[in-house]
Amino acid sequence: MMKQRKVPMRKDVISQEMKPKKEMVRIVKTAEGEISIDPTGKKSGRGAYVSLEPDAIKTAQAKKILEKTFGIDVSADFYTELFEYVDHQKARQELFGERK
Repeated sequence: MMKQRKVPMRKDVISQEMKPKKEMVRIVKTAEGEISIDPTGKKSGRGAYVSLEPDAIKTAQAKKILEKTFGIDVSADFYTELFEYVDHQKARQELFGERK
């Protein structure tokens, strides 16, 4: 019998729900106060996870969730970039199914 591997879970800063890490994307704030998408999940800095739900990104922007999470101003351009990234990743997951 195969041993079930533990699925790493992370909290979505938008919905406050725990979800599998691979269904989310990490956003990182560097020591310099710059914010970026971290597809590898390995950049150093303060990380926060959001689920791959384009609508949630719009909610986050409207409610300034990333600003509250990181304590910095987040540009509309970053939200646009994040929305496009999430939208693309979600489409890929739907196209290719579960990626391991």
